[in-house]
Amino acid sequence: MILLIEMLSLTTFLFFTGTIGVALNRKNIIITMMSIELMLLAVNLNFLIFSQQFDDIVGQIFVLFILTIAASESAIGLSILTLYHNTKNTITFDVVKNQNFNLSTRKSRDLYPQYPCLISSQKKKNANE
Repeated sequence: MILLIEMLSLTTFLFFTGTIGVALNRKNIIITMMSIELMLLAVNLNFLIFSQQFDDIVGQIFVLFILTIAASESAIGLSILTLYHNTKNTITFDVVKNQNFNLSTRKSRDLYPQYPCLISSQKKKNANE
């Protein structure tokens, strides 16, 4: 049987591996997101271990909620990164940090040239003014 100390040392190792990944990575956003997910999974494993140790189901239910939120966070983060990569052709931290996110001054044809319906609505809007 696996001891409690061994499992807690495994979760501590996983959590600090994720922390080191976030701290040392200064260029790639994908690696940072993976490190954050590793930290979340280490915390989930911690909840499961203590839920099993104390014979309580609340920890397991809490893990289900955390996994749901982490999955949606990853999906939304990756979709934002995909859109950002399509517009800027890079996803490094240096470019994102120096970016001015004032989208109100940009036209929709500049943001999404592959969607002609946005361009035509922009032309109609300009024609009415």
